[in-house]
Amino acid sequence: MERVGLRLSLKQRYILLLCVAVGAVLAYQFTRNRPEVRRMSHVEGLRANSSQFTLERKPFRILGGSIHYFRVPRAYWEDRLLKMKACGLNTLTTYVPWNLHEPERGVFNFEDQLDLEAYLRLAANLGLWVILRPGPYICAEWDLGGLPSWLLRDPKMKLRTTYPGFTNAVNSFFNQLMKKVVPHQYSKGGPIIAVQVENEYGSYAKDKEYMHFIKEALLSRGVTELLLTSDNKEGLKLGGVKGALETINFQKLNSNDIKYLDKNQPNKPKMVMEYWSGWFDLWGELHHVYAAEDILPVVTEILKLGMSINLYMFHGGTNFGFMSGAFAVGLPAPKPMVTSYDYDAPLSEAGDYTTKYHLLRNLFSLYHTQPLPELPSLQERRAYQPAVIQQHMSLWDSLHFTDKPFKSVRPVNMENLPFNNNNGQSYGYTLFETTITSGGTLNSKNNIRDRALVYVEKHFVGVLDFKTQELALPDGKGKRTLSLLVENCGRVNYGKTLDEQRKGLVGDIELNKHVLRDFIIHSLGMKPGFVNRLESSGHWMSMRQRPLFPGFFQARLYINSVPKDTFIKLPGWGKGVVFINGKNLGRYWSIGPQQTLYVPGPWLHRGDNQVIVFEEQEADGKIQFTTSPDYGMSVDVQ
Repeated sequence: MERVGLRLSLKQRYILLLCVAVGAVLAYQFTRNRPEVRRMSHVEGLRANSSQFTLERKPFRILGGSIHYFRVPRAYWEDRLLKMKACGLNTLTTYVPWNLHEPERGVFNFEDQLDLEAYLRLAANLGLWVILRPGPYICAEWDLGGLPSWLLRDPKMKLRTTYPGFTNAVNSFFNQLMKKVVPHQYSKGGPIIAVQVENEYGSYAKDKEYMHFIKEALLSRGVTELLLTSDNKEGLKLGGVKGALETINFQKLNSNDIKYLDKNQPNKPKMVMEYWSGWFDLWGELHHVYAAEDILPVVTEILKLGMSINLYMFHGGTNFGFMSGAFAVGLPAPKPMVTSYDYDAPLSEAGDYTTKYHLLRNLFSLYHTQPLPELPSLQERRAYQPAVIQQHMSLWDSLHFTDKPFKSVRPVNMENLPFNNNNGQSYGYTLFETTITSGGTLNSKNNIRDRALVYVEKHFVGVLDFKTQELALPDGKGKRTLSLLVENCGRVNYGKTLDEQRKGLVGDIELNKHVLRDFIIHSLGMKPGFVNRLESSGHWMSMRQRPLFPGFFQARLYINSVPKDTFIKLPGWGKGVVFINGKNLGRYWSIGPQQTLYVPGPWLHRGDNQVIVFEEQEADGKIQFTTSPDYGMSVDVQ
């Protein structure tokens, strides 16, 4: 009996040890795959109850920087955030682009490149706090300031107001967004220490009730952290909302701005929410730079004054695809933004350290008791051998791979076309075709948004845009096809004209003062599905046959080792778009200033990489690669 008892106890011990071991392995796996967020000690989050911020009731200074997850390839999120931390920053700020997260009404995307929760978890893992700027309007030099273009299907739409058509859409989006965001707040053990209410509303200020609506939209969905607003000096007068701390945006320090903040919010912490580390660029102008030696004294003074700061941008990244906005303030017509969002920021478009970075790192290190982390190593780059164009396909032949065309008596603007499940066309090009029976004077009546290539029987006639509103069409016999390939060059992202950003043909056009009717309309949004269909089609022609413009040009980039970052340059090409392995790298345009397109290494693979260029008017026989960006002739920010 005793021996049986002993055997049982040994067996029990063995089972117990096995359970402990399995439990330990499971616990390790569970914790290893979860962010190591300091969840236990979160008692009191960021507060603004005195002249200094407090976090956990201890004085806290925000040393922040903006990096937008949607402008950086996901494979590089960690690299960019580690470089931010190594510069001495403790807080990440990011906008949320509504137009990417809800590309069609009621269809939401928070996956892959748009996995906001993964971005927040990564920030927490790396020990960075987060200030979230969820919009719904974000500006950001982003198409329509981040608002989805399908809002403009409503002819009465009043964006950024309490117009029901707008507030209903915001409520629907926030229902989805806040489910993702709320669990990552500081009070729940996450990294979000503050949330911004809208963005620079004081510069818009069309509706006194609007900011209160947005604030309540956040609070009612569970936002509990400190609320902020952000405006330039002029906007401060109209952009605030009760219960949110006002912060200021600027580039040059003006003591009167600081006095205004002090007078407006006595005994409150002062913060520069956007300290502009550089500036954006427009097609046809120069590349803006803001010298490191000009930045340093201003940031030094801001910190000496005891203020918190957020560098906008710390790392700009890239306006991949068709997402760059347009600038209209003080101009007769909007000017589109370039593809690069390098912004002359401390960390370059491709993640390189700049002089600005090193000077700021030295400065921020003075505000840390511990040495800063070592600098992460840089990504290698390659200047690959030129990729030779092998095949081409005219725009007209590519129409097989677009959605079924729409017939309409009158022109219909992009947003109101019945494409994309009746959400209209958001981005890219739209082809309007009609029949004419004579030559003469074609007049756009300023109804083209933004730029149209004009063809008669597929022969190029000229360009219509804001500056050129009339073209002479050649005479000819019988019925002929008039084609207008209209490009949405980017919707305005800032200013009072947001409601007027419908694209394509927004009204009638005339030939010899007669209104043209009966259009066939093709949508050329050039989405991934279209590019994939194009890639695998049998409609490509050999380069021995003369290409027709506009057209698509195909080349293969062969890589025999681990792919590295590179830049594409296109001397001898005119204007168009580049796709690599189906991803839209963005627009190029020979007028500059930008002359290269950033190609992230993680978007390439060993072996053959498919490069497709859509070119409007002139092509070279090859695509070139370089290790250095070329942003064009530069000019100092004024």
